Amino acid sequence: MTADAITSTYRLQLRGDRFGFADAEALVPYLAGLGISHLYLSPILTAADGSTHGYDVTDPTTVSAALGGREAFESLSAAARSHGLGVVVDIVPNHLGVATARENPSWWDVLRHGRASAYAHVFDIDWTAGRIALPVLGDDADVAELTVDRSGDETTLAYYDHRFPVDPSTDDGSDDARAVHDRQAYELVGWRSGRIGYRRFFSVSDLAGIRQEDPAVFDWSHEQVRSWFADGLVDGVRVDHPDGLTDPAEYLHRLRTLIGPESWLVVEKILTAAEPLDATLPVDGTTGYDALADIGDVLLDRRGEDALTRLAEDTTGDAADAAWVHAAERALKTETARTQLAAEVRRLAAAVVRDTGSDVEPESIGEAAVDVIARMPVYRSDYAPLTGLLPRLIGEVEADRPGLSDALSALAAAVAVGGEAAARLQQVAGAVMAKSVEDCMFYRAARLVSLQEVGGDPSRFGLSTPEFHARLAERARWWPRAMTTLSTHDTKRGEDVRARIGVLSQVPELWRRCLADWTEAAPAPDGSTGLFLWQNIIGTWPADGNLTDTYRERLHAYAEKAMREAGSRTSWNDQDAEFEDAVHTWIDTLLDGPVARSITEFVAGIAPHGWSDSLAQKLIHLAGPGIPDVYQGTEVWEDSLVDPDNRRDVDYAALRTLAETTTSAPAVDGTGAAKFWVTRHAATLRRERPASFAGGNYTPISAAGSASDHVVGFGRGEHGAAPDVVVLATRASLALESTSWGDTAIALPEGEWTDRLTGASYSGTAPAAAVFGTLPVALLVR
Repeated sequence: MTADAITSTYRLQLRGDRFGFADAEALVPYLAGLGISHLYLSPILTAADGSTHGYDVTDPTTVSAALGGREAFESLSAAARSHGLGVVVDIVPNHLGVATARENPSWWDVLRHGRASAYAHVFDIDWTAGRIALPVLGDDADVAELTVDRSGDETTLAYYDHRFPVDPSTDDGSDDARAVHDRQAYELVGWRSGRIGYRRFFSVSDLAGIRQEDPAVFDWSHEQVRSWFADGLVDGVRVDHPDGLTDPAEYLHRLRTLIGPESWLVVEKILTAAEPLDATLPVDGTTGYDALADIGDVLLDRRGEDALTRLAEDTTGDAADAAWVHAAERALKTETARTQLAAEVRRLAAAVVRDTGSDVEPESIGEAAVDVIARMPVYRSDYAPLTGLLPRLIGEVEADRPGLSDALSALAAAVAVGGEAAARLQQVAGAVMAKSVEDCMFYRAARLVSLQEVGGDPSRFGLSTPEFHARLAERARWWPRAMTTLSTHDTKRGEDVRARIGVLSQVPELWRRCLADWTEAAPAPDGSTGLFLWQNIIGTWPADGNLTDTYRERLHAYAEKAMREAGSRTSWNDQDAEFEDAVHTWIDTLLDGPVARSITEFVAGIAPHGWSDSLAQKLIHLAGPGIPDVYQGTEVWEDSLVDPDNRRDVDYAALRTLAETTTSAPAVDGTGAAKFWVTRHAATLRRERPASFAGGNYTPISAAGSASDHVVGFGRGEHGAAPDVVVLATRASLALESTSWGDTAIALPEGEWTDRLTGASYSGTAPAAAVFGTLPVALLVR
């Protein structure tokens, strides 16, 4: 198996406490039967004890023993290859986990020995600031609560359950913890102090950035990755968060050299709505959030935009149009840069002074940098297609704030020099974007929350079919090996939840009336919070009305995270218990009161149309341009919300049973069998006919007749040849309940066509009523 043979992937979330390499190996026969070509594993290097995701790697030189260790990984790879499958692994180059210092050998050594440590060059530490500030105390005064612990094999400083090393050369045997602390290379400070001695992953102090720009650090941190390719264990890698690195392009070129020219390499590069992927990067593409947005948006009914905008404005008291979204985003980015990431901004300003020798006050430089970053519409602007963006933004700030002219001159000079400050500007910009938009704005905007996904744009309400086809044709031409996705471990809500919420665009007036009735019976404590949560409740509400205790717990957990991420009335750092209790009480009222019956009736009415859109996006995803990834468990309906909810255990026993018993096109109902049927047939067809999906051949297929706008379709085929696969899907299906397909027909390319999903055959012009008579989608093969 080689990367050339990659046709689709299946993402597995490994966990040392419940799903390791042996569990994944047991799934290989099932996954081979599903039709995918490659297993796609979450990070497998040694991570923090009890890690539920693997992104907090503590030792990049070893495979996780909790998952089974190197030998078990080799066994998994061999089992996969024996069934004709390859392996792709997620790697994390930006940071290491430091939550429990002793678990990370390199971090422990740096804390013990400071700049004398053999690992001092590994971490992105601000050595110019003196001692390494570690924000772990309740407040600065808590340094008085430290004690000296001599119970183990080495002397440590203790702060409750936390332990920190003591440099042996500073240990005089005294138990005066404050005196011992003051002699260390690190300094324990209050977490609210705004002091931090190292670059973090966004504002997460438990994840310390490392210096991949140093070739020695790259070699050390990629020992295992190098051996995986040398030993033929893997065929490709997914790179987590490259925007956090000092020089992503340089890193990716080095990684490409390491893994070889033919191995699959995709990057978690979050592209904003109008941003292209840099074609000079030696990658096969992104991890697919851009495709997710396009596929979901074409299925929305754009005629519902105005009504949903008015509803949001009436309910929240704020505007809900594109101008409001962009203004709110800029304000949030300014606030984030001045608060959560103030330490990073100060370090950036200090670097500007060092790089340029400027005598401008660092505070003024920091203010100028914040304004530039707040206006940046992308995560970072130093990719080739964005040439000219940063100079324009600097010019805009100077025009609006001439008092910052000297500071902007210093910032521009530092960018021109291209040293430390230039890189830090980009790193801070990406962190500000993520914390402000992904982790805040997307929990505040409430017009249609299915639009609020990583890399998405809440101000863009749907795509026309012509624009959709143009976008997919470009992807087919320029990025045919990019990963595409509908759900990931990081999506704000799962694909089927988004699909059902999207149906609200088809029934905006009914949605308004129902909300008014429900709000009268059970008013939410806050209009914005209520409208946001209402949509997620509708998206996940069991269609049969069976409200289990597990569902209740999940809904409450999601509401807590959503409220705190939004930061409007409560937050992670400053919780408003009274407001949070009011929201939880409100949710219980909905679940236990008379409103629940009405919600169930509403959901029962829209659920079939959500299922229709789910099948449509699944087939478009699996048969469209790019390499589709099936996130674990999404071969059937799933109602996940944001992590950790989307990392729940998957009932693979039930899926195996479904695979064995589903032998003909099933009904589109609550079992999810129809989605499994579509997934298996589409993935299998890709494996059978890789050439039909590999190249740039993408042909829009149109319909004619009274309901032609309810069809979206395209053809795929070998490069330069006519299509030999046609994908057809229903969109905005609710209106068809009253109008039906009527005279609508689809002009098929020349030849005889058979639907892999139903067995029906067509040629020439096929009536839509016949094509979609059994399923709302069709997968035709010549």
